[in-house]
Amino acid sequence: MPCLKITLAYDGSNYAGWQVQPEAHGPTVQGEVAAALKRLTGEEITPVAAGRTDAGVHARGQVISFSTRARIPVERWPLALNSVLPADIAALEAVEVAPDFHARYCARRKWYRYTIYNNRVPDVFCRRYSWHLRQPLDVAAMARAAAYLQGCHDFRSFCAAGSPVRHFERQVQQASVSQNGPFIYFDVIADGFLYHMVRIMVGTLVEIGRRRLVPEAIPAILAARSREKAGPTAPARGLCLERVEY
Repeated sequence: MPCLKITLAYDGSNYAGWQVQPEAHGPTVQGEVAAALKRLTGEEITPVAAGRTDAGVHARGQVISFSTRARIPVERWPLALNSVLPADIAALEAVEVAPDFHARYCARRKWYRYTIYNNRVPDVFCRRYSWHLRQPLDVAAMARAAAYLQGCHDFRSFCAAGSPVRHFERQVQQASVSQNGPFIYFDVIADGFLYHMVRIMVGTLVEIGRRRLVPEAIPAILAARSREKAGPTAPARGLCLERVEY
């Protein structure tokens, strides 16, 4: 039975995250994709995603995998899926992969971007995709702090309480802050992420941008291995899964 790897983009604003869960309040991206697959194939398919994005988080390069008996040519899959998906979810690309391919477990690294809109006046067209902060932020200090997040660390301080994981070490290949006009971007590439890890990183960097912490506080926060030492969790709406590499 062929296995497919499909790249998706979606606006997560109206979804209770990627994964179907009994307690989910509202539709999920996985649920919508599964319903679209059933309409196309008549099969009960549970698509697997590279990143289980939270409620309100977006994606430009989410990757899913699934097996199907449907005889749709691989190059026709994006068009076929887009004909039955909601307007805020789009299939971008499809390729056939080995039967043992798994979108999550085969991923080598993921790139997330967080967007802050730093301006006194809000931009109504960006409000669903960025965190609006009126107070001017010290972007240079935030950039210096982000550099301390690179490397292999125990990121327990940047993991939300209640996470079931037992191992907190992650390898961060890149963590950087850049600015383009009123937009501040935090880009992070790693082999994996903990629950709310990127959003807690952003919340901590904003505390540094507000001069409530110094950039040199990051090593001590990492060493503490305590969620209480890091900053608040940034809102979900500014976060986007940009790309997954295999």
